[in-house]
Amino acid sequence: MTTVEAPAVQFDVSAGVATITLNRPEQLNAINAELGAGLMEALRQVRTRDDIRVAILTGNGRAFCAGADLRSRAGGPAAAGGVAGLFRTDDAVGFHEFEPKKPIIGAVNGYCLGGGFEIALSCDLLIASEAAQFGLPEITLGFFPLAGAPVTLPRSIPRVLANDLLFTGERIPAATAYAFGLVSRIVPPDELLPTARAMAEKIAGYAPLAVRAMHELVRRQGNMPLGEALRLASTMRWAIGQTEDAREGPRAFAEKRTPVFKGE
Repeated sequence: MTTVEAPAVQFDVSAGVATITLNRPEQLNAINAELGAGLMEALRQVRTRDDIRVAILTGNGRAFCAGADLRSRAGGPAAAGGVAGLFRTDDAVGFHEFEPKKPIIGAVNGYCLGGGFEIALSCDLLIASEAAQFGLPEITLGFFPLAGAPVTLPRSIPRVLANDLLFTGERIPAATAYAFGLVSRIVPPDELLPTARAMAEKIAGYAPLAVRAMHELVRRQGNMPLGEALRLASTMRWAIGQTEDAREGPRAFAEKRTPVFKGE
């Protein structure tokens, strides 16, 4: 087990599961430069470390993340990167563009607003506490969401529901988020992290190459024509079928024992 802590982000790894905790509770985990950098470093570790098979992303205190720190935003366009941000020459990407290569479970424990909502949308699985609230208030402040929500949200849920959130800036409770199909499970607040942990440990126990292949397939196929997506799925399924883990699973089933997957 390893633990790395920074003022704005906590990162813990245990039994194949990384837990990333946004840690500015007094500011409702609002995104500033330190939190953004800490989140990206944590995601890079999830991607590159072989001892990590799945990650949980959550927030400390009353919020998952309340969005951008508006005190830094108040500096004007230059504070957000200015026009130069449209024409970057480096290879840096934001959380909404980053490919972690492994499943991320978002565990939403409270306010999930603006950029925080967009962080949640970048997760592969999303569960919520009964106390969670979701919203995209940017339009009420004179701009609109920066990290892709106007593009990704209408592709994730019915367009009119997405537009309701985008144009009104209103918040919705966890029950409405569940009805919209934004989250797959709602649990009492004290059961949120245990539920996320149980999900993560279950996934971490499966064949890691199969999980990573399915993760890539699910993310890549969204904008493909059906025939191409099915062809990609067939090719990736054949490749995974050649692994030792794909033989170990049926062998363990026949021998009535728990399979031992090694990522080979």
